Amino acid sequence: MMPSLRDADVRLSERHFRTIAELIEGQVGIKLPPGKRLMLEGRLHKRMRALNFGDLNEYVDNLFQRDHLDAELIHLIDVVTTNKTDFFREPQHFTFMKDVAVPALLKRHERGHGNLKIWSSASSTGMEAYTIAMVLDDLTRSGSRFQFRILGTDVSTAVLRVASTAIYPRDVLTPVPEHFTRRYFLSSRDKSRDEVRVVPELRRRTHFMRMNLMDASYPVDRDVDMIFCRNVLIYFDKPTQRKVVEQLCNHLRPGGYLLVGHSESMVHSCVPGLKQVQPTIFQV
Repeated sequence: MMPSLRDADVRLSERHFRTIAELIEGQVGIKLPPGKRLMLEGRLHKRMRALNFGDLNEYVDNLFQRDHLDAELIHLIDVVTTNKTDFFREPQHFTFMKDVAVPALLKRHERGHGNLKIWSSASSTGMEAYTIAMVLDDLTRSGSRFQFRILGTDVSTAVLRVASTAIYPRDVLTPVPEHFTRRYFLSSRDKSRDEVRVVPELRRRTHFMRMNLMDASYPVDRDVDMIFCRNVLIYFDKPTQRKVVEQLCNHLRPGGYLLVGHSESMVHSCVPGLKQVQPTIFQV
């Protein structure tokens, strides 16, 4: 009889599942309830094979032997983190940025000019950061006088590699307005690769680095104008949510904005003085 996909090499014992779940929650704040066990087994299987372990439990045991965790932790985080993202995801946020936030922020800068700093704090493969860049660059082409810099951070090195290269399958451009597609993306010279790349002008204004929102401090400027932290707080428990929101707000200049995902509008209760401007948009 052919072995099934549920044989021992792809099964985690209850003890080993708890070990990984506790490790991930401690490192990045993400909870892995029992219902995520099948997902975890599937994702770890490829990593187990790449390292030539006979089964998943052997892989987990090895993590805690001879300091192997130091070398493997980044790969493990890449495996378990979810990195759903799109260009122009939750488009009302970018409309608010263009029509409300940028004009208000520029008024706070001397003579109405300034160097805006925007932080995509859970940037995944960079689509959020480059959407911000497109909207801001379009504003400058329409006569608004300002410079801008964008920082994208994520805990996963795998997605940051994609963000830094800025190469994407063409089909992800569906939400992008057609004139933005023509202006801000280059087609691959290899016609067999149906890919596009963000233009150099936007790549130069967008920097990516690895950062964990669970860290005690963030290596980021404390005069950021807008922080996008969307669809990541839902993976944290309430004390962790409060800690992360407080940390993020410490990096906003007075009058700066924090934008969260649709299911995260409760964050205003986390930080005293955080004013709700719209259901998912807050101002310090």
